[in-house]
Amino acid sequence: MQAVGVIGAGQMGAGIAQVSAQAGYRVLLTDVDKARAEAGKAGIARQLDRAVEKGKIEPQAREQALARIEPIEGVQGMSSCGLVIEAATEREEVKRAIFAQVGTVLGHQAILASNTSSIPITRLAQASPDPARFIGVHFFNPVPVMGLIEVIRGLATSAGTVKTVETYATALGKAVVHAHDAPGFIVNRILMPMLNEACFALGEGVATIRDIDLACQLGLNHPMGPLTLADFIGLDTCLEITRVLFESTGDPKFRPAPLLVKYVEAGWYGKKTKRGFYDYTGDTPVPTR
Repeated sequence: MQAVGVIGAGQMGAGIAQVSAQAGYRVLLTDVDKARAEAGKAGIARQLDRAVEKGKIEPQAREQALARIEPIEGVQGMSSCGLVIEAATEREEVKRAIFAQVGTVLGHQAILASNTSSIPITRLAQASPDPARFIGVHFFNPVPVMGLIEVIRGLATSAGTVKTVETYATALGKAVVHAHDAPGFIVNRILMPMLNEACFALGEGVATIRDIDLACQLGLNHPMGPLTLADFIGLDTCLEITRVLFESTGDPKFRPAPLLVKYVEAGWYGKKTKRGFYDYTGDTPVPTR
């Protein structure tokens, strides 16, 4: 496998493209239009610039990685890719539409993977050209920093597909964990209820935003509080994942907190919109409640 296709040039897709290029793979990067793909590559360049400034990589390595990333229009050019990774928004209908498009150009031996963080792989595989060559490859944000990939095998995923993806993940320097095809897999099955419960606690007036975050930082020894983390992930993404958990299991313990729903309805998605549980427009984040 020499070439990797990445569909989605946002935060996750760009991160996947970056680490793939740094590992020596040629990367074809696309989004809804070529301008967004080019913007994704520009963002990668800035990330690599910072890595050079901090002495983490050499300038030559930066140039080589960037040279391996090619922004393209649409998915037609991905017929040469041995692995195509979808990194679009966490909405099943969007992902299924992408798989249908890619299916028309995907090579006969190529693997199609989804970076979904919660949607069942067996269900998504129905929209792929060959469920045996479909798999979940869940990266974590920020991709260049986080050392884990969850690999999720669907009911029809072949052993060869799993092995190829394991080899790819190892080449990226990532640790691999295997999750059964259950909603939320491992990490989000455990993480999202915690973030959702923090939203319940805030909405019920148990404590302030700052006190909830500080309590979890110091009391649980977490690097950041749950509401800060939710802002970092994106409150819209948190809500989508929580809804998948709730709707897939029918278990009321996963029901989304009303305050989380309200923030998303207001368009306050967190850091990416400059406003969530904190306001990020100034030099220091300020609680919004």
